[in-house]
Amino acid sequence: MRRGCNPRLRYALYHMARVAMQREAYFGGVYAALRAKGQRHGQALRNIGDRLLRILIAMLHDRTCYDATRSRREPVVQMG
Repeated sequence: MRRGCNPRLRYALYHMARVAMQREAYFGGVYAALRAKGQRHGQALRNIGDRLLRILIAMLHDRTCYDATRSRREPVVQMG
């Protein structure tokens, strides 16, 4: 676990990823694929959190609102 970041931000991102995994089918599929690949629960949630942060940064850069239908693809998991 990284200690060099804000603990409140880390805690908020963990819960954001957990809720996204539970409530959005896309992130639920990503989570299931990552778990099937062999990642532990925390690793899979950190991976989802990284994806959510990329979406947030793109939204801030483009000055757009979140649109759940915009970038829905099949979960991409690198095998190997």
